[in-house]
Amino acid sequence: MSEPLTREELDALDLSDAKWGSDTSVLEGEGMEVAYLKGGAVAMRKANEPSSVLRYTKGEWTAFVLGARDGEFDLG
Repeated sequence: MSEPLTREELDALDLSDAKWGSDTSVLEGEGMEVAYLKGGAVAMRKANEPSSVLRYTKGEWTAFVLGARDGEFDLG
């Protein structure tokens, strides 16, 4: 596996060849798409707004996923 990307490298990364995966709600014009990038980085975008992309370093993505699993983002 390649070395983790720095924030600067991630922000400069060309995503034109990224392979986007999605959940089933994309079929209805909604939902999120995710692309796994080199160095363990991840890009995420709304299916109906493909030009608006969030980019996460490996560390940021790991923290997000673990926080979601631990309920950090529960609204209730």
